[in-house]
Amino acid sequence: MSDPEAFSFAVGTRLAGRHGRSGVISTPHGDIATPAFIPVGTKATVKAVLPETMRELGAQALLANAYHLYLQPGSDIVDEAGGLSKFMNWPGPTFTDSGGFQVMSLGVGFKKVLAMEAVDVRSDDVIAAGKERLAVVDDDGVTFRSHLDGSKHRFTPEVSMGIQHRLGADIIFAFDELTTLLNTRAYQEKSLQRTHEWAQRCIDEHEQLTAARTHRPYQALFAVIQGAQYEDLRRKACRELESIRGAAGTGFDGYGIGGALEKHNLGTIVGWCCDELPEDKPRHMLGISEPEDIFVAVENGADTFDCVNPSRVARNAAIYVAEGRFNINTARFRRDFTPIDETCDCYTCANYTRAYIHHLFKAKEMLASTLCTIHNERYTIRLVDRIRESIEGGYFDEYKAETLGRWKGRIRTP
Repeated sequence: MSDPEAFSFAVGTRLAGRHGRSGVISTPHGDIATPAFIPVGTKATVKAVLPETMRELGAQALLANAYHLYLQPGSDIVDEAGGLSKFMNWPGPTFTDSGGFQVMSLGVGFKKVLAMEAVDVRSDDVIAAGKERLAVVDDDGVTFRSHLDGSKHRFTPEVSMGIQHRLGADIIFAFDELTTLLNTRAYQEKSLQRTHEWAQRCIDEHEQLTAARTHRPYQALFAVIQGAQYEDLRRKACRELESIRGAAGTGFDGYGIGGALEKHNLGTIVGWCCDELPEDKPRHMLGISEPEDIFVAVENGADTFDCVNPSRVARNAAIYVAEGRFNINTARFRRDFTPIDETCDCYTCANYTRAYIHHLFKAKEMLASTLCTIHNERYTIRLVDRIRESIEGGYFDEYKAETLGRWKGRIRTP
């Protein structure tokens, strides 16, 4: 079953003069029409929502996290269950990240965000205020302590590949080191070389595991592009990763654009990368979901992207609508018997009122998180579906102007 031809990417409609395009990624568990938003189910679940519900909301694929599933329940258990899709009762395609992002978070203690603000301070021993360093990077890999019980563990490129092969996702990522914008230029260069060497080790191990695990469907391996905000490092990373081959001649099946970056430079950085990357392979942007970021990433060449934000903010009563984002647990919604959004086709908006959801949050009922997550995930998925339709229909610029014109109103309490 482990046939590399089970994975492919076909470009559809291109945006004139830009890297943006529509397309189709084919995997052993089904196709993904791109651009596509990939909801995050960190521990093999999108928090508070059934996998069946995610399918009803239009999700084409889900992303889980190798670090978390390695710690609990263990990648061997997921493998024994038949892989991630069977384990979580999700019939569609799946992604797993490499664990590198969590290693950075453990190492420096920052929140799990990629978009940062550059400051004048530069330090290669940076750590967030009040946090303890739980991970240490060296040239061979990363030693870290579990956030669950403090037990000691070690990830190397080979370990990450082994975990991800056992998890069995359709698309997996090479193990990389994610730096912060506080690191010096010298460290960024050193880290980029380390990530390049790890990428070679990943593809070598990937070849061996693919050959040994013919009882499982083929898994596509994506490289991860680092380089922070430096144009020369980003372009260098793309060229070098594209040139890597395993002993059997295997190259990467796609590319992930990662690394800490300043939000206002998102489009520029994606554009640099897509200048260098091959046209016939998909590009995944790691960690974005805000509407303006989605438009910028798509326009500059990103095909898929993931983010925890729609579900994370939903659990804190933050709701997405066309005009912006607002908190539904504020007093003015106590007697508001209208849907969250009368134009939304999700289950929550069809059946429940703002007043009821406001009550659920005040009563600390778990159903509040479920109903709001359903809405926010549907909002994001539908937005990206419409972006794809606008590319194929030839009206992307008009749709972007209309959508962002409303969104930038940034209402807080409509």
